[in-house]
Amino acid sequence: MELVSIITPCYNSEKYITETYQSIKNQSYTNWEWIIVDDYSRDNSVLVIRSFNDERIKLFVQENNQGAANARNLALSNVSGRYITFIDSDDLWLPNFLETTIHYLKNNNENLVYTSYKRVDENLKPLLKDFIAIDKVDYGRILYNCPIPMLTSVYDSSVIGIIKFPQVELREDHAMWIELLKKIKYARAIEESLAIYRIRENSVSRNKFNIALKQYNVYRKFLKMNFLNSAYYTFFWALNGLKKYGKL
Repeated sequence: MELVSIITPCYNSEKYITETYQSIKNQSYTNWEWIIVDDYSRDNSVLVIRSFNDERIKLFVQENNQGAANARNLALSNVSGRYITFIDSDDLWLPNFLETTIHYLKNNNENLVYTSYKRVDENLKPLLKDFIAIDKVDYGRILYNCPIPMLTSVYDSSVIGIIKFPQVELREDHAMWIELLKKIKYARAIEESLAIYRIRENSVSRNKFNIALKQYNVYRKFLKMNFLNSAYYTFFWALNGLKKYGKL
């Protein structure tokens, strides 16, 4: 049973992180390490994490707030597992998430897989329809938006290597998948919903107007596209975002 490295940035998550831990602890696939980077939380997150008393947990505590990308990169610098996966400190996996995804990667000789997931409010009440994973996302497709969720993705680092998160404000996840898909043909999908994504009202990522310029900068500054191409892809990113959250 290959080791899986689970990456989690944590910031002021004392209210939710115990539920996240329970969902990891309850996995049918048990050979994992959980690497948590606390990004200078001002609540009791660190005390809660230390109370788990699980030797599979590696906790790093930052002395100043550096953001999710830096936190994930620190965690990635300390992984020991072949398979890399991510879960935020307020989200949940269903008990068969790791077993199903690792089995799929091995049996189908694939390098990156992700699954559908349930979308709930802060109290775990259903909020939107399940996000349904689309199959065979390649480099050309991911330029239009980011259909690969951090929460349900698993990749094989023995083939791909460790892919760090670029310094792209608020859009580091999209930029990372773009870089990763330069190395493989496509990501594969499992349609079954195997995780629970908590949509919180105060989430920065929920304010699409706030991040539209940041998304434009992914194309213009990170990928060095010209103005017209950057505007073109930003338009389709916005359109896909509206569809994703049922606005169209």
